[in-house]
Amino acid sequence: MASPYGIQLAVHIISAFYGDLCSKVCECLIRRGTQSLAQIIRFTDLNRENAINCLRVLIHQNCVQAFTIQQDAVFGEPPRMVTQYMALFDNVIHKLRAPKFYEIVSEELGKDCLVIFQGLVQHGRLSVNDMIAGYADIEGSSENVGRESFTKLVNARFVEHCPAPDPHLEPPVVDEKGKKKKTQVEEPPLDQRVLAAAAPMESMRFFLEMDDHSEEKGNETTTSVRSGQKRKQDEGELDADKKKEVLWRVNVEEFLRRLRHKACIAHVKSKINEEAAIVLSAMLELSKQSESGLKAEKSEYLSINAIYDEVIKKEGGLGMDFERVRSLLDQLGCETLSTGMDESYCIDIKEIIELSQNEEVESLVMRRYGPEAYRIYRLLSKAGRLMETEKISDSTFVEKKATIAILYKLWKDDFLQMEHVKTSTAKQSDFRLWTINKEQLQKQVLNEMYHAALNLKLRIAHEKDQAKEVIKLPKDKLVGESNTKYVRWANVTRILESCLMDLDDAIMLFHHF
Repeated sequence: MASPYGIQLAVHIISAFYGDLCSKVCECLIRRGTQSLAQIIRFTDLNRENAINCLRVLIHQNCVQAFTIQQDAVFGEPPRMVTQYMALFDNVIHKLRAPKFYEIVSEELGKDCLVIFQGLVQHGRLSVNDMIAGYADIEGSSENVGRESFTKLVNARFVEHCPAPDPHLEPPVVDEKGKKKKTQVEEPPLDQRVLAAAAPMESMRFFLEMDDHSEEKGNETTTSVRSGQKRKQDEGELDADKKKEVLWRVNVEEFLRRLRHKACIAHVKSKINEEAAIVLSAMLELSKQSESGLKAEKSEYLSINAIYDEVIKKEGGLGMDFERVRSLLDQLGCETLSTGMDESYCIDIKEIIELSQNEEVESLVMRRYGPEAYRIYRLLSKAGRLMETEKISDSTFVEKKATIAILYKLWKDDFLQMEHVKTSTAKQSDFRLWTINKEQLQKQVLNEMYHAALNLKLRIAHEKDQAKEVIKLPKDKLVGESNTKYVRWANVTRILESCLMDLDDAIMLFHHF
């Protein structure tokens, strides 16, 4: 379940991009969970046509996933297949990150690829032919150049096949009494089951030649409805007019992986040195193709020869010798595996992310509560256990009265947890023990970050509304006071958007990495 301000931010993003009606549908699905078309109509007060059109837009923009599931028999009627709709909260928030994605594509693949990629981000889902035709219209270039550029995007795994439009979920297995059977393996949550059922096979996600197949084969690839199954018309046939070409979308996972690596490198650079960051960059570059999913906790074991060969290819790495690389690997805390003459190293990516998260929270405590509170929070964070007030005061060299005041303030703002203990000795005493629940605290900090991001988005929208008259003026008409207003709007917007991008780095650190 998304946090309160996370929901508000998602709704604002959808409203800004696709209008208030779509934001109503999105909010209904995020707050209430998966819903049928009839339920969406009831809870949003939209008519059937508007609800269907909104769902079409949201599905095409990868913000909603449809799926079919068998509904239990009621009032003597047989079980029937029902289409349900599920909001994809993360995909909505990813729309904030388009500038980051553009920068990566531009730096790595160049302008031609960026033009095609921008079209795909704007439209959500497109066929190869549509993307290439759009590129030719914009650039006035040949379709062959567009096709080559798209192939580069596929090879870099920046784009992937779209998921199935409406996968079928099998109902839970029940026993003779109609109760759900217990299994040894715990069943994943519904959203994970839906996404897994909709996802194309790994071998097909980046299979470009598929678009050269016949339309009939292409249609078989992009749908998971089984032969013999009949869709119910009263559930809204949203994809009745869908194209039969293979559709593509942005592969957000690849961009998040690269941004995750960038965050790890930046942390090591600031905490150790630039040379250590170069060695870490080399290890991540070598291991990225073998990572199992975005949140791989560790890299694979890499031989020191391969690491060294990759290090000297990088800017600033040519002057390092074997011993220097080995020393830096030790500073990075790499695990070592020695087999005969071979020497291999593995880096714990998860540990670097956790250190970055701790540093972000500690920085927040410093800014909000001051250096004494920072010392107290850092002590409890490193201790990882309950500590008594007097011991905290002694360890941080903060006066006991001030320590108590700080602890209560942090506790009141949910940065700490307190346990009240009474001793049953002859001289009865009360103790207050303090600790940090990092998981709960990170959720709270993330919610505050969503709140800050929402405020920035609202301020950007407000500034645009205030300057709408001068924004519409042609450049040759921007003189005197009009030019002053335009320059002010441009400068303020640039600063606000830069702050939003920096804040989004922290959001990704706590939610996606």
